[in-house]
Amino acid sequence: MTHDIPPEQACPIAPVVDLVFSRWTTPILWALHEYGRHRFVELERRISTITPKVLTQRLRQLERDGLVVRTYHPEVPPRVEYEISELGRSLAPLFATLAGWSGNLKEVERARESYDSRQHAGGRRP
Repeated sequence: MTHDIPPEQACPIAPVVDLVFSRWTTPILWALHEYGRHRFVELERRISTITPKVLTQRLRQLERDGLVVRTYHPEVPPRVEYEISELGRSLAPLFATLAGWSGNLKEVERARESYDSRQHAGGRRP
């Protein structure tokens, strides 16, 4: 008998993970949270491995999701700034928890090395 459970019931945090931890979202939100308001070019410099096209797409999505506020200044030349919204700021405890947990990355690396050495030593599991 198959039970079709909607993903949000099987794992209620899945939609949050999809929203907050999709590719490039976390570095953008982290930068805006940690360093404040940025112009596009400043964000592009801070997150040097992101392409302008992807940065534009992610910023639009984050604005649509209510996590980022875009402010247009009608100057010559025009200036656009991005900052984290109040809703985005509500993720601060999550960021703090993850930053704290990052202290475990050395242990993760040791576990990976141990696993890999067992795999290379013929200890493969079916």
